[in-house]
Amino acid sequence: MEPTVNPAPRLLPWQSLDGKPCYLVTDSGGGYLSRLADDLETVLLATGAEVLDLARPLLDDPASPPTELRFAGRRLAECLTDALRVAESRGLRLSGAD
Repeated sequence: MEPTVNPAPRLLPWQSLDGKPCYLVTDSGGGYLSRLADDLETVLLATGAEVLDLARPLLDDPASPPTELRFAGRRLAECLTDALRVAESRGLRLSGAD
């Protein structure tokens, strides 16, 4: 009998209510929560691209009001945080596949 290998936990693209990372441990990648996480990752990355497209003209305009620049900066920081979490999760899954 072969030893049971526990899969590496998957970092999910959302946090707990207290801001801690959430992980999923499963023996298959096709479950409901895995698909939900995949779908949310896709949405987060698409949202980041959209926010970047909307922020570029504002950032390029020297006459942009500071409050709008601050707002855009906060949204861009949120999107970067999401994209880094997705990248970390995918990187962990790639290294776990080796």
